Amino acid sequence: MALALGGLGLLQGRVRLAAAAAATSSLGRPGRRAPVQGGAATAALPSAGRSYGSEAKEEEELRVRYLDDEHKGIVVLGLNRSHAKNALNKNILKMMSKAVDALKSDKKVRTVIFRSEVPGIFCAGADLKERAKMHSSEVSSFVSKARATINEMVMESHRKAGGIPRLQDAAANLPVPTIAAIDGTALGGGLELALACDIRVAASSAKMGLVETKLAIIPGAGGTQRLPRTIGVSLAKELIFSARVVDGEEAKSIGLISHVVEQNEAGDAAYRRALALAKEFLPQGPVAMRVAKLAINQGMEVDLVTGLAIEEACYAQTIPTKDRIEGLLAFKEKRPPRYKGE
Repeated sequence: MALALGGLGLLQGRVRLAAAAAATSSLGRPGRRAPVQGGAATAALPSAGRSYGSEAKEEEELRVRYLDDEHKGIVVLGLNRSHAKNALNKNILKMMSKAVDALKSDKKVRTVIFRSEVPGIFCAGADLKERAKMHSSEVSSFVSKARATINEMVMESHRKAGGIPRLQDAAANLPVPTIAAIDGTALGGGLELALACDIRVAASSAKMGLVETKLAIIPGAGGTQRLPRTIGVSLAKELIFSARVVDGEEAKSIGLISHVVEQNEAGDAAYRRALALAKEFLPQGPVAMRVAKLAINQGMEVDLVTGLAIEEACYAQTIPTKDRIEGLLAFKEKRPPRYKGE
């Protein structure tokens, strides 16, 4: 029976059972995530369709574009709050959550790119003007509900805590590969959104940092957990304690991003590189891509023995698929495979 691309809940349940079984039979140390390395490249760029008004309508603050032709299967989510430097407010969080929910069940989606439609800015973090209007008790409630939503979304639950979705974990929980194209400044929650993506590409001129301690708070959208898992505990502490901002070159050297590119005149060099990467993913088996991401994500949170049990459970899901048979047949006939995600 083919694995349904629209939902991996059953497989995730089996993965958790496999992990539990392995954990009871042996002891091990937690795995570590190594920095991703890679070089630069260029690609033909589909029409970006940017529009820079002084203030976008609420329904235009997030632009969802399904690419065509040679890029079919790639979806681009573009932040478009130029007047607020793409600061994250309640509206854009709800729009992002709604978009991600739709993408999760779309079998035609193969890779998602997060980018900015505003020149020089990826995302400036939380909307502090909106936050300033909240009472302290409301802020506490907002953060508490957002934190609860993270745990629910990680467990593939579609419930929302008080109607406030958790943007960063919506990105992390997408079953297909996700790429953050950082062509400008990514601070606070903006960098946390990028950290939730599988791969990060940045222009050398881009600025990145978790600067929350300057405001007497801490990163609250996954930064204290994902940054140390990406660059190591000691360096993550240093960056968070100092609220230091790094450029694309330094970000690449410490493993914060996978690729760094020189910015071009159009200001979209990171997006072009992200698009080239996404295009590399398109020929691969859709079921295999989703299950591979699940195996890696789950395995990184447990010891090696448990991780191998997770891998075994995930591999088993690819065996009965039509795509696996098509791959073997295509190899035998010396032609490109025609995968359908079944």
